[in-house]
Amino acid sequence: MSNNTSKINVPEARAAMDKFKMEAASEVGVNLKNGYNGDLTSRQAGSVGGQMVKKMIEAYEKNL
Repeated sequence: MSNNTSKINVPEARAAMDKFKMEAASEVGVNLKNGYNGDLTSRQAGSVGGQMVKKMIEAYEKNL
């Protein structure tokens, strides 16, 4: 039995998350493509994820 908690089940959420990821990548200067991005370095992928977390924390703090 697989317990994949990172799977997005709502199509609208997937589109919003993809848009958010593209915006974060653009902000840190990483060229993401739709689809496969396995050619990114670990540093590039990490900078995109880090930017996404940073923006989520900022949004959370703003709404407190």
